[in-house]
Amino acid sequence: MPQRHLSHPEFGTVPTPGSLAGTRGPTTTNARKAALAAFLGSMLEYYDFFVYGLTAALVFPTLFFQVDDPTVATVLSLSSFGIAYVARPLGAFVLGHFGDRIGRKKVMVFTLLLMGVASLAIGFLPTYHQVGALAPILLVVLRLAQGFSAGGEAAGASTLTLEHSPRGRRAFFTSFAMSGFAGGMVLANIVFLPVAALPDEALYSWGWRVPFWVSVLVIAVAYVVRRRLDETPVFVAEQEKEAVAAVPVVELFHRQGSDVVRVMAISLFSVFQSLFAVWSLSYASSDAVGLDRSAMLWVSVAANATAVIALPAMAALSDRVGRRPVWIVGAVGCTLLLPLYLWAISAGSYPLVFVTGVLFAGVVYSAVNGLWPAFFSETFAAPVRYSGFAIGSQFGFLIGGFAPAIAAGLAGDGPWGWLPVAVLAGGCGLVSAIAMATARETYRTPLDELGLRRRPSEPTPAPETAMAR
Repeated sequence: MPQRHLSHPEFGTVPTPGSLAGTRGPTTTNARKAALAAFLGSMLEYYDFFVYGLTAALVFPTLFFQVDDPTVATVLSLSSFGIAYVARPLGAFVLGHFGDRIGRKKVMVFTLLLMGVASLAIGFLPTYHQVGALAPILLVVLRLAQGFSAGGEAAGASTLTLEHSPRGRRAFFTSFAMSGFAGGMVLANIVFLPVAALPDEALYSWGWRVPFWVSVLVIAVAYVVRRRLDETPVFVAEQEKEAVAAVPVVELFHRQGSDVVRVMAISLFSVFQSLFAVWSLSYASSDAVGLDRSAMLWVSVAANATAVIALPAMAALSDRVGRRPVWIVGAVGCTLLLPLYLWAISAGSYPLVFVTGVLFAGVVYSAVNGLWPAFFSETFAAPVRYSGFAIGSQFGFLIGGFAPAIAAGLAGDGPWGWLPVAVLAGGCGLVSAIAMATARETYRTPLDELGLRRRPSEPTPAPETAMAR
C-alpha cells in the first residue's frame, strides 16, 4: 500500500489515518473499545474528584479547617477543592507534552493510577485535631496530585477516542468520556448517601473516609481495560514517519495559539457544573436554607443519571447538525436555568429543586458537556492535539474550579443572596457561547484535516477509511 501523507505549511508532513502499511483507520469496533476505556477511566477519575467535592462541602470545614467563623471555614474548604484546578494547567502542560510525544494510551494509564493513589491516601489522612496544621497541608498536597492527574485525563481519553472513531460519529463516541464523568458523579453520590445519613459522630470519625477507600475497587477494572487498549492509528503513523513534534507546546502556540485562547474562553462553561455539584449543596444545607443534605444528594444522582443518557444523545445530534448550534443553545439555556434552580433552593421548595436540578444539570448542561471532548479534540492538528486540548481546557476550567469558593464569598443573606452567583455564572456562560460562535465548525471535517488551515494550492488528502459496519 503506498504511503499517503498530508503536506502542510503549518505542521510539515502530517500522516493521515491508515497512511502506513499495516495501519488501520478508524473503525466502529476500535471506537467502542476506546469509548469503554474512556467511560471507565473517567468514571473513576471523577468519582474520586467529586467525592472530594462532597466532603469539602459537608465535612472538611469541621475536620481540616477549624476556625471560629464557619463561613471562613467553608470558604477555605471549598478553596481546597479549587486548588486542584491550579495544578490542572501544570498537568496539562506536562501530560499533554508526553501524550503528544510517547502516546495517548501510556499517559491515560498514568493519570488513572495517580488519581487512584491520591484518593486512597486522602482516606487515611489524620485530621486537624490529631496533627494540627499538618492535616490541611497534606490534604492540599494530595488534592494537587488529583488536579495534576485530571489535567491530562479528559484530553487523553477524548483524543484517544476521537482518533479511533469513524467520521460522522466522532462526537457520539467521544461523549462517553463525559458519560463516565456523569457516572462518576452518580457513583460518588450513591456511595456518599449512606455516609451523609450517618450520625455526626460516625460521619466525622470514620464515615467520610469510606468513599475514598472504595475507589480501589474501581481502579482495578479501569486499569485492565486501559492496558488492553490499542494506541491510535494517527499517533502510530506519526511515530513511524517521525512526524512527532519535538516540543509540542512550542508548535502549538506558534501555529494554533489563537485556538488555545478560544478554547480557554469556551471552557468557562465549567462554572455551571462546579456551582451545581459543590456550592449549591453547601448553600442548600446551610442554616439559612435548611434543606436536607441527603435529599440534595438525590437531586445530583437523578441529574447525573439523566446525563448519562442525554450526553451521547446531544453529541449524536451535533454529529448531524453541527457542534456550534447545539453548544450555543446549551450555554444560553444554562444561563437562564441556573437562576431558577437557585431560587428554588432559596425558597426551600424541594420538588421544584428536584425538577429544575434535573432539567438544568441532566438535560440542558449535557448540550455543552457532551460536545466539548469532541470539539476541543477537533480544534487541534494531530501533532499538538493532546497538548492543545489539555492546556486550553484546563486554563479555562481554572475559573470553574474556584467558582464554589468565589460563590461562597459572593452570596449574601436573605432570599436573594444567590443573585450575585447567578450573575457570575451567566457572564461566564455568555462568554462561552460567544467564543463558540466565533469558532470554525468541525463536524464534517475529515480527521486528517482537523486543525489545519489549508492553502488552495495544496493537494487534497486521501479520505478517511470508511466506517466499518
